[in-house]
Order: sequence, then structure tokens, then C-alpha cells
Amino acid sequence: MNSIRIRPADPESPADAAALAAALVRNRTYLRPWEPYRTEAYYTPAGQAERLADGGRRWFAVDETEDREAGGRIAGVATLSGIVLGPFRSGSLGYWIDPAYGGRGLATALTEEVCRAAREDLGMHRVEAGTLLDNHASQRVLTKCGFERIGTAPRCLHIDGEWRDHHLFQRILHDDPPPRG
Repeated sequence: MNSIRIRPADPESPADAAALAAALVRNRTYLRPWEPYRTEAYYTPAGQAERLADGGRRWFAVDETEDREAGGRIAGVATLSGIVLGPFRSGSLGYWIDPAYGGRGLATALTEEVCRAAREDLGMHRVEAGTLLDNHASQRVLTKCGFERIGTAPRCLHIDGEWRDHHLFQRILHDDPPPRG
């Protein structure tokens, strides 16, 4: 993992949007079994610029030895979406790794970085995640990162053309009270 750096995505960076679009195009077939239907616009830099500005937070695992003129090649992405503060202080984690970079601990590293930032930068109390029932690799990542399975949601998300059940996980980041004010 020496040549791979984890960094936050810049929601205002056209270069980040273009790099993310390129990574999604490169991994489109691989990701299909775990993703909802996406329009063609989703796979464009403009579509990713819109997505990067949607209020979620994203982190990239970047291979700095590839595509150097573009700042590196995105090898994986983690997203913290549905961020709710106030007394709830929670968000939903999603991630994927380019299969060319699998088996290097990137999903674990991204998940740990999201949890660190959720606690230290956003003051969040918990992070949740869901996996398809047969996504054992992702379940291992979540368990390794301190998530506990809290249930199963029938027909939770429309993935790859059908409503699919998901195992639900959460990680409690701390038990401090929310900030006042």
C-alpha cells in the first residue's frame, strides 16, 4: 500500500470529478452486481461533479504511481452519505475497491479513515452500513473495523435490477453527548 494514499475528495475539484468518472467507467461491469441502475450521465465528469457536491463526504484511495499527470489513479472510494447531525449524529457508509487493487487492505483503510473523520471532524456518534447477504468480503471488512451486525432489511435497495435484502451493520464511535448549540 506504499504507493496508495487515502485522501478526502474535493467536491469543488473538476480533476476529482474526472478521476472519479474514469474510475467508475473502468469498474462499471465489476460494480454492476452491487449497484443500483445508473444513467449514462452518472459516468461522466459532469455527473460526478454533481454527485461530489451532494452533501456527502468521500475519500479516495489513490495510486500515485499511475496517472501521475492527473494526480493518481483512483483505486477505491468510500462515501459517507445521509449525514444527520443534531441528536442523531449518524451517516451511512458505502465503499468499493477496484478489483485490480483487491486484497491490499484498502477497504479496511478507507473504512477506518471514514470512521476517524466521522468522529473527529464531524462529531458523529455512529456510522451504519449495509451489505448484500452474500457479500461476505464486505461483511468481513465491517467486522474487522468494529462494526456489529444489527439486523437484516428485506428488500432494502433496488440493486442490479431487483429489490435485494441487506444485512445492516453499525459502529458506535463514542458515547459523548452531542455538542450544545
